[in-house]
Amino acid sequence: MSEFSFLATPEKGNVDAILLRPKKAIALLVLAHGAGADLHHRHMTALAEAFYEKNIATLRFNFPYMQQGKPRTDTPAICIETFTNAIGTARQKIKGVPLFIGGHSFGGRMSSHYIAETRDKRVTGLIFCSFPLHNPKKPETKRAEHLYDLETPMLFLSGTRDPMGDPSLIKPTIKKIMHARLHRLDTADHSYKILKRTRKSKEDVYAEAARVAASWITELNEHNRGK
Repeated sequence: MSEFSFLATPEKGNVDAILLRPKKAIALLVLAHGAGADLHHRHMTALAEAFYEKNIATLRFNFPYMQQGKPRTDTPAICIETFTNAIGTARQKIKGVPLFIGGHSFGGRMSSHYIAETRDKRVTGLIFCSFPLHNPKKPETKRAEHLYDLETPMLFLSGTRDPMGDPSLIKPTIKKIMHARLHRLDTADHSYKILKRTRKSKEDVYAEAARVAASWITELNEHNRGK
């Protein structure tokens, strides 16, 4: 594990980051946190460690507002610039493996806005851990409208109890996206908390998410090598 900081934006200054690099990495994932918890939160740590076990390197980082202890999230423009510099930093640290970006909830959504804004062809795919399709009490799909014309492949890892991913909305929404796949994590909520008594699988929910992501990444890598 390597801890360091990088310049998020000239205006906002430096932010903290952590790199987890397995010896035989199959991919590099730039992983952003959700709206209310930083890169050190146990959920983000569990995600990064699970990906590490599946040979997926991760660079997770703070957005400036979180680094500064502010309650309000940064603007999309600030988040996009931060993603730009996080990706640049990640690429300096690890070269020669396919690049993916994503994150939990808000962080994943901002990664999609980065792609919508930049159309960065270096990014092989997007990985959304609990994509926040809508507010819990306001089911709608406006947050996904910018995804429909994106060519970048996407993987949605969403819990069956996620109040921000109504099954009646998220499934048809994903069908409208060119290259998207949905995996539903049984009994998991927005933070991947599960119901042990009713969950059908004995597999750890983070291990399941990482396994599915690794399989999808391998599939994409093989497809891209065959082009």
